[in-house]
Amino acid sequence: MNYNLVWFKRDLRVHDHASLLQASRNGPVLCVFIIEPSLWAAADATTQHYLFLRESLLDLDLALRKRGGGLRIEEGEAVAVFERLWHEAPFMALYSHQETGNWLSFQRDLAVQQWCRARCIKWHEFAQFGVVRRLQNRDLWKVHWEALMAEPCLDPPACNWIATPETLILPEPQSLGLIQPDPPLRQKGGRRQGIDTLRDFLFDRSGSYRGGISSPLSAPTACSRLSAYLAFGCLSLREVVQATRRQLDALPRGDARRAGLTAFVSRLYWHCHFMQKLESEPELEFTNLHRGYDGLREADWNPAHFQALTAGRTGWPLVDACVEMLKQTGWLNFRMRAMLVSVASYPLWLQWQPVGTWLAQQFLDYEPGIHWSQMQMQAGTTGINTTRVYNPIKQARDHDPRGHFVRHWLPALRRVPPEWLFEPWRMPLKLQQQCGVIVGVDIAEPLVDLEWATRQAKSSLYQVRGRPEVKAARAAIVEKHGSRKLPTQRRKKVAAGDWVQTQLEF
Repeated sequence: MNYNLVWFKRDLRVHDHASLLQASRNGPVLCVFIIEPSLWAAADATTQHYLFLRESLLDLDLALRKRGGGLRIEEGEAVAVFERLWHEAPFMALYSHQETGNWLSFQRDLAVQQWCRARCIKWHEFAQFGVVRRLQNRDLWKVHWEALMAEPCLDPPACNWIATPETLILPEPQSLGLIQPDPPLRQKGGRRQGIDTLRDFLFDRSGSYRGGISSPLSAPTACSRLSAYLAFGCLSLREVVQATRRQLDALPRGDARRAGLTAFVSRLYWHCHFMQKLESEPELEFTNLHRGYDGLREADWNPAHFQALTAGRTGWPLVDACVEMLKQTGWLNFRMRAMLVSVASYPLWLQWQPVGTWLAQQFLDYEPGIHWSQMQMQAGTTGINTTRVYNPIKQARDHDPRGHFVRHWLPALRRVPPEWLFEPWRMPLKLQQQCGVIVGVDIAEPLVDLEWATRQAKSSLYQVRGRPEVKAARAAIVEKHGSRKLPTQRRKKVAAGDWVQTQLEF
């Protein structure tokens, strides 16, 4: 029996799915998703990622069955699964989307490529983000991104389906060695949840996007909250871009949502810009982008500092509140993420890679291409970005001036007087006793003097940055990874239509 195998990975939808459409045009289709033990045993994989995935797979299977198909779940390493399926019934070709994942998935794809060549099987891969394979330079990258986003979204195809089991059976996380707690307030997976989130943002919450995404108080509703649905492919980036632009075209001038949605589209562009860095240089997951910064922090690793950070016991209230929010929700807004990395990298002087692995575990929306590029940018090891150092006391005063966020996530601080809230270690002992909050017992005491430790860290970084050989290597990094400022082309206005029904279906 001749058929085509569609390999679902981080593209868990039937809409705007190029590999499914192309496979359907060339013969019968079998849809498969592989639970790969080696990927789930990796340090960056946790229970919350798997449960979100499982919810999304159930939604995907339902969408396929509505159209007469279904999803086949296989457990094992990819090459072994393909070999087993090929022996059961040889397939003509393999279809999938390109993936810019972690180092393990990159090595897995190389192994699959080698297996396909050995079996003389054509592997058709299609882009789903604005990421370019084997990119020579960045000069026309933005033009490529705009062209991809402007292409029509693809409707789910009518397929000649290969039968799949009637009941979708997915292993429990414990069987894969995943024993971390599932954040009780995390988002749920699946395309239907993603569509609801997108609609809510476009029609309502986007009015608060500009001005609301920096504060941890307003960000949970002001931000789009689409990142996890994009990371797992429940929604395609293109349909989000097009839906946003259609809504922009429909809104009247002066509507607050216009400014928010315009800013949002620019961030979707940067989403792919950072993913391109890892695509072009997969080693960014564990090596400095600028090798002149090798050895900057590694030899000074302090386990006590790392333990305090991951336990939410740094003594800086906003930092510890953010860690607690992550544990409960699996999400944090960008500015607070940047602040966490800044605190880890400068006053705590921790190497970015172990911190990045811990944060990858915490972020439900972990997208390796964005994550590792951002980790290095915030840690100052790219060699091409401005040094970003966030003072957690200033950030608290700027973005949580009345302490609502800090008190919500750190109940012990509810008894601390407002004037001491962001620096409680400065309270006189008598006042600590009166309000029932003893520094070092009920709340942590800072491990270092913030101002002094930050000054020392910046001095060490600038010493490296000032070396002639480090300066000389900067140009090559800019050429390979730097963004290009091109004139913005006026986009044709698309007549606003009932896009919710026609383009954002389940």
